[in-house]
Amino acid sequence: MHPLVVAGLKFRFVKADSVFIGENRGGWIYAGQRPRHEVKCPDFYIMNSPLTLQELSNILDSELSPEDETTWNQERLTAIISIMNQALTEISHELDSDYQWEIRCPTQSEWIHAKNCEQIILQTGMKEILADAVSSNYRGAMMDGRPRRFEGRGPMQWHTATMEIHPKNPSIYALSSAPMDRQNIGLSVRLVVTPIRQGSPRIVPRSADYGANIRSELFWTTMLGVIPSFAIPWFRGLGDYVTEGWVNLLFGGLCVGFVTGAFWRPRRPVITYEDGVQQ
Repeated sequence: MHPLVVAGLKFRFVKADSVFIGENRGGWIYAGQRPRHEVKCPDFYIMNSPLTLQELSNILDSELSPEDETTWNQERLTAIISIMNQALTEISHELDSDYQWEIRCPTQSEWIHAKNCEQIILQTGMKEILADAVSSNYRGAMMDGRPRRFEGRGPMQWHTATMEIHPKNPSIYALSSAPMDRQNIGLSVRLVVTPIRQGSPRIVPRSADYGANIRSELFWTTMLGVIPSFAIPWFRGLGDYVTEGWVNLLFGGLCVGFVTGAFWRPRRPVITYEDGVQQ
């Protein structure tokens, strides 16, 4: 597919495919990155690199200062996207007429899918703005690549998700966030031309199997903490201490078992698109 050009900006084609987001490792430290789930992205177009100062000047038809390239808030971002969507109507005949199209920042799934397809260049030390709202984990996440909206109230509603690139190694990146109700320095914007998802979304199930999780935790805490706590003094010939100091051994075993849970537990199931819940 040939690149798509909108208002002088080139967008590369990314073919529809599935991408897997999140972690399935069972340790508690990965709780905010679970569950690992499949997202089905449609065909879309993405900028190879974030907006430059010259490109921003051309869009706004005005001279900008150097710091304007990496200084963003919600008002400024909304204005740029509005201008680009107006320009999109002029070349809509080049797009698949079966869909309605829009320009916005990429979602996390679109961003990762484009990276996996080697269609984007990453800038070290930057934070790229995403279209997703912030969330504590992937429960309730969209499985068709549409933006996730903020759920709840509080100051985090003014934040947006970002992809933060390592200062030296562009192959290392992590999901982060940035407040958009004020000026932020050090942000960059990459845009996508993507179909507007219609109808109710398919989402990651909002609740886990708590019963299975509790049973697993009790089992592994016993196996990795409690049993060794009693077995070690027994095999060392301290049988009297096992019977007399069992409270201390039990407490110590529980502590060890809980600590191991922070770093290791069996991997959790991966949620496929078919396992999602239709809203």
